[in-house]
Amino acid sequence: MKTYRMIVSGLLVLCLIGCGKQSPSGAKFESNPAAEQAAIQSAQIWLDLVDGGSYAKSWEDTAAAFKSAVNQADWEKTARGVRTPLGKMVSRKIKSQQYATSLPGAPDGEYVVIQYATTFENKADAVETVTPMLDKDGQWKVSGYYIK
Repeated sequence: MKTYRMIVSGLLVLCLIGCGKQSPSGAKFESNPAAEQAAIQSAQIWLDLVDGGSYAKSWEDTAAAFKSAVNQADWEKTARGVRTPLGKMVSRKIKSQQYATSLPGAPDGEYVVIQYATTFENKADAVETVTPMLDKDGQWKVSGYYIK
């Protein structure tokens, strides 16, 4: 199985979805339905930009931590290189979402790790992991994106 790694700053831990308050990987998962809903809305708006090929705008709308991990030109090049071969997004459904206040390699804060079951034209069974965080401006913004 080929894995597509779009951006993994210190904020995104690969495949971190689990149960309980403390996972073996060091993530502290909790329940916060209001935060999860706000993060999902933010992630969907951001994914719409990526799906539409608006990579520059998607970079502009990411968390400060994302921007400090990858510059706009590199993001656009990487996103285009990974997403173009997959073709258009056909369907996307949330598999899971987990609110966390601590993720390995990331400063403490508020995060929601969201996994989607996604079908693209050229890849039937993809899993996208999007990790919005509550940014310094009080808005939920994507801090990491990963496709498997």
